[in-house]
Amino acid sequence: MKLVILSGRSGSGKSTALQALEDIGFYCIDNLPALLLPELIQQMLIAPDRPDKLSVSIDARNLISNLSQVPTVLNTLAGMDDLVYEIIYLDASETTLLKRFSATRRKHPLTNSHAGLQEALYQEQRLLEPIATLADIRIDTTRLSLYELRDSIKLRVANRKEQTLSLQFESFGFKHGLPLDLDFTFDVRSLPNPYWVPELRQYTGNDPQVIQFLEQSPDAIDMIHDIVYFLERWLPKIKQDNRSYLTVGIGCTGGQHRSVFIAERLASHFNQLMDNVSVRHRELS
Repeated sequence: MKLVILSGRSGSGKSTALQALEDIGFYCIDNLPALLLPELIQQMLIAPDRPDKLSVSIDARNLISNLSQVPTVLNTLAGMDDLVYEIIYLDASETTLLKRFSATRRKHPLTNSHAGLQEALYQEQRLLEPIATLADIRIDTTRLSLYELRDSIKLRVANRKEQTLSLQFESFGFKHGLPLDLDFTFDVRSLPNPYWVPELRQYTGNDPQVIQFLEQSPDAIDMIHDIVYFLERWLPKIKQDNRSYLTVGIGCTGGQHRSVFIAERLASHFNQLMDNVSVRHRELS
């Protein structure tokens, strides 16, 4: 049985992610007390009509004492036969979470007469740190719409072949902030910038005009070769460490030209070598 443990701060999109998993055949349980998880799995495994895929959401609505024991619970799960599990942790910038709560007028589960929303978000981050630290994949939903989050869950989690590494390249602009979910970050701001060529400014790294411009740059080609060499050198070690997901960030100033071009080239190269390779352009979404 495949188990997906879903967690994250309130407002990060857990309900949307759980619905996406349910849409593709997962049996989903929201707000499960963490200490009940081993017993639930044991009952599921012996049930004659047990589901093949199960997802549970564990978050700050749990008792604090339960959350602190999550690592012990996971050690128990690791010893169970016929069970494969992974942890998905969602998060977003504090500004984004504050805006989402303001827009929906929802009450945060940790707010009370002594703690406002901002303090509750900080407390929640500390409480969920044991889960976040052990997560197989972290998804930054700051700039994701509901539909993009659903697609991301389905693409990276549901369609991933078992025992294979899911590799995603994500272009972004440093001036818009660093994504929260990157495992490696490569800075390509040293490459020639098409933005300063007036006739190229309106295009992106997906357009033939910009592609031709950067293909003529020896530095851009060398950058691609160097990143490929690094990843090909270390991906086997990462796989041996039982990593399920890897997100590689490619950043330039605005996230429109150089980072998009490099990310596309890298995704094209690794698509020929492995399954489950995807590319996302944060600033073009």
